[in-house]
Amino acid sequence: MHGEQLPPFRDPSQPLEARVDDLLSRLTIEEKISIIHADSKFTTAAVPRLGIPRRWLSDGPHGVREDIGPDTWMPAGHTDDFATAMPAGICLAATWNPDLSFDEGEVIGQEARARGKDIMLGPGVNILRTPLCGRNFEYFGEDPWLASKMCVGYIRGEQSEDISSCVKHFALNNQEDDRGTINVEADDRALHEIYLPAFKAAVEQAGVWSVMGAYNQFRGQHCCENELLLNQILKKDWGFKGLVMSDWGGAHDTRECALNGLDLEMGTDTNYDNYYLARPYLDMIQAGELPMTGLDEKVRRNLRVMIATHMLDFNRKPGSINTAAHQTVARRVAEEGIVLLKNQNHTLPLDPARIKTIAVIGENAVRLQAHGGESSEIKAFYEITPLAGILSRVGSKANIIFSEGYCKGARQDLVERAITCAKSADVVIYVGGLNHDPGYDCEGADRKDLKLPYGQDELIQELVAANPKTIVVLEGTMVEMHAWLDRVPALLQAWYPGMEGGNALAAILFGDVNPSGKLPATFPKELSDTPAASFGAATYPGTNGTVAYTEGLLVGYRWFDTRQIEPEFPFGFGLSYTTFAYSNLKLIPTWDGLTVRFDLKNTGDRAGAEVAQLYLHEMNPRLMRPAKELKGFKKVFLQPGEKQTVSISLARNDFAYYDPVQHGWVAQPDDFEILIGGSSRELPLHANFHLKPQ
Repeated sequence: MHGEQLPPFRDPSQPLEARVDDLLSRLTIEEKISIIHADSKFTTAAVPRLGIPRRWLSDGPHGVREDIGPDTWMPAGHTDDFATAMPAGICLAATWNPDLSFDEGEVIGQEARARGKDIMLGPGVNILRTPLCGRNFEYFGEDPWLASKMCVGYIRGEQSEDISSCVKHFALNNQEDDRGTINVEADDRALHEIYLPAFKAAVEQAGVWSVMGAYNQFRGQHCCENELLLNQILKKDWGFKGLVMSDWGGAHDTRECALNGLDLEMGTDTNYDNYYLARPYLDMIQAGELPMTGLDEKVRRNLRVMIATHMLDFNRKPGSINTAAHQTVARRVAEEGIVLLKNQNHTLPLDPARIKTIAVIGENAVRLQAHGGESSEIKAFYEITPLAGILSRVGSKANIIFSEGYCKGARQDLVERAITCAKSADVVIYVGGLNHDPGYDCEGADRKDLKLPYGQDELIQELVAANPKTIVVLEGTMVEMHAWLDRVPALLQAWYPGMEGGNALAAILFGDVNPSGKLPATFPKELSDTPAASFGAATYPGTNGTVAYTEGLLVGYRWFDTRQIEPEFPFGFGLSYTTFAYSNLKLIPTWDGLTVRFDLKNTGDRAGAEVAQLYLHEMNPRLMRPAKELKGFKKVFLQPGEKQTVSISLARNDFAYYDPVQHGWVAQPDDFEILIGGSSRELPLHANFHLKPQ
C-alpha cells in the first residue's frame, strides 16, 4: 500500500478503539462469524478481503508446543517447530521470583513470535486444592497471593513481545477427573479470596488480553458460558476488555454462549461450521432470535486483541528461538526453583574431588520430560537429563555408574542391579519421583494416591540400606515420603526443570549454585491430612456430579495451620547451603496501610538467596479467617556476612476479606499480627499493628 492512504484500522498512529471501530464496520456478518470460532485445531480463519491474517494459537505455559493438525491431535511432522522447554509452572512458582517469571514469559513470547503464533495458552493459575490434580505441575501452587505475583510477571513478559497471553482455566478447575461435567459448589468467600485473585491480578495488574474458560460447571452453569463468572465478574466488575475463549470443546449451547460471555469458540470436533458460535449462531441472529449487538461485541473483543498485539501492523516483532539468553533463563528458573528439603550433616554440596565413584540410580535420571503431560508437548531442541548434567559437571574427576532401578512394568532384576551399583559407590544420587504417564502428572485424569509409583518406596529403602549416603532427588509434584524420609541424609525437589534441568541440578548438587527455592505448596505427610480429602467423597472427587468445596477458605497451609496439622514440609519451606538471620522489625504506618521493614543477614560462608515471607493474622475477625495469610514476600540475594534492610509495603486492601453480605472487600479496623520469616512455619519476627477506621 506504498503511497496510498492507510485505512484507519491499518494505521498504527490511530487510537486502538478507533481502529477497532473502523475494522468492525467493514466486516460482513459472515466474516464476523468466522472470527469467533476455530477453522482448525489451533487457528481461526483469515479475512483476505481486508488483509486479516489467519490467527494461530498454541499451548502452552512452558514453551511453544510442537505443531499438530490441522484437524488431528497427531504431530504435523514439521521440522521447524522446536522450542525451548522451560521449567514447569510449579517449578517457576518455587523460585518466588516475579522478575524471573517475567523473563520466562518474555522467552516464550519471543519464541511464539518466531514460530508465527498470536495467542499463547498460558499461564495456568488454578489453585492446588488437592495434591492429586493431574495438572498441578502446570500451575503456581496453593496460594492466591504467590500465584498472582508470579502470573503478573509472566504475562507482562510474554505480552511485551506482541503476543497475547491467555490465562486459564477460568475458574475453579481444580481437578481433572470428570472435569468436563463436574459441577463445583463453592461459597463466595472461597471464590473471591482463593480461586479468583490470580485471574483478577492477570486482568487488573498485567493487562492480559485473553482468558480461557474452564471445562467444569460452577453453580450449575458451564464456565465457558457462565453469566456470573464471565459477564458479571470478569467483564463488568474487573473491566476486562479482551476476549474469552473456550477450552477445547468447552462450549455446550449456542444461546448460552451467545448471551453469557464467550467470545471465541475453540474445539476438538473438525466440523468447524457446526460449532455453536458458527452457523447455528448466524442462523439464530438472522432469524431474530439473538441480537446482532451480541455478535458485534464478541468480534470487537477479538479485533481489539488482534490490533493490540500488532497482528495487523507491518512492524511486528520478529521473535527469536532458543538463543543463548533463552537457555540461560531456562537454567536460572530451574536453579532457583529446585528446593532443598533435607540436608543432614551438610551432606550437600558434594565435592567430586573427594569422591571416587558416584552411582546415579533411577529412571528419571535419563527420562525426557519436555514432551509429556499432553497439554505441554514441547519438541525441545535438546534436554539435559540429570545423568547428563552430572556427567558434564563431574567430568573425569570421579567415576560415574548408572542403573535404572525402576521402570513401568519391570521390577526385581532392576532393583538387584541398582543395589549392586549402590554398594560399589561412595555416594548414591537417586533420581525418581513422578512422570507424565497417564495417571500421574498429566492432563485428563487425576492421581489415585500420593504414593511413589513403580515400587520406588521399597527401592529407596533398599538403596539406603545398601549405601547410607543416598541423596534423593524427586521430579514431579508432591508424594508421600514417610516410608524412607528419616533414613536419607539429603532430599531435593526438582519438579520438571526443563531442558537445562540436568545442568541446574548438577550445579546445586556440587555447590556451584546455592539452592534458594521454596515450596509453593504444602507437602502433607499423607493424603488424609489434606482439606479436600477430609470430608469424604462429596468434597473430592464429588458425588452425583457435584463437588462441594466444604473446606472453604482453608486450602493448603491455611488448613494445616488453622487445624494445627503437622505437614511433612510446610508452605514456603526450603533450605540453603548458608544461613540467614532476621532482626530489627519496624512497622511504619502509611496513609494507605503499612510499610514493614526488617534486617536480613547472611550468617554463613556462602552467597545465597532467602525468600523473606510476610503473613498476616487478624486478632478479632468478624468473620472466620485462616490462622495466617501470605501478603508479601521478597527474594533477597546476599553475600556472606552481608546484611540488607528489606521493605515490604501493605496497602489497606491487603488486610481485607471478602464479605458475602456486602458483595465486596472489607478491611475491618482491628489488631493484626505481622509475621516475618523463611517459611509459613518459621516466622521469627512478629509485631502487632492496629488498622484504624478509614
